Amino acid sequence: MKKQTTTSKTWNILLWTAQIILSGSLLWSGSVKLFQSIEELKTMWPWTGEVSPKFVKLTGVFDLLGAFGLILPALLRFKPVLIPWSAIGIILLMIAGGVFHVSRGETEQIGVNIMFAVFAGLIAWGRFKMPSGKSKKVRL
Repeated sequence: MKKQTTTSKTWNILLWTAQIILSGSLLWSGSVKLFQSIEELKTMWPWTGEVSPKFVKLTGVFDLLGAFGLILPALLRFKPVLIPWSAIGIILLMIAGGVFHVSRGETEQIGVNIMFAVFAGLIAWGRFKMPSGKSKKVRL
């Protein structure tokens, strides 16, 4: 019983670490896309100068929604089951971003999309497996 509890705590720490890293990254990118000018963004991400500014802002909104969806349900103790669903949304967002970059011949840009999708996949799998952060078999 003790080993399963320790494993559950370890997984919970790993999942929270992944959630914080991914959420922080999405919070940063979403904020940058929403609050910096396109001229400033072009120096960091050239694609932002070649698409509609509304599209750039929309991607920023999606980034922020993903960031909030990974953290707020647990912090507010309201519907933590939304966390893995947010992670699935992030996976879909990263697939769309990867397709976007590949279609533009920017295959070197998809590394971040892949890394974020892997983090989100780990979070979705782990939180569906133990949504409350505790093993279903062990009640603390």
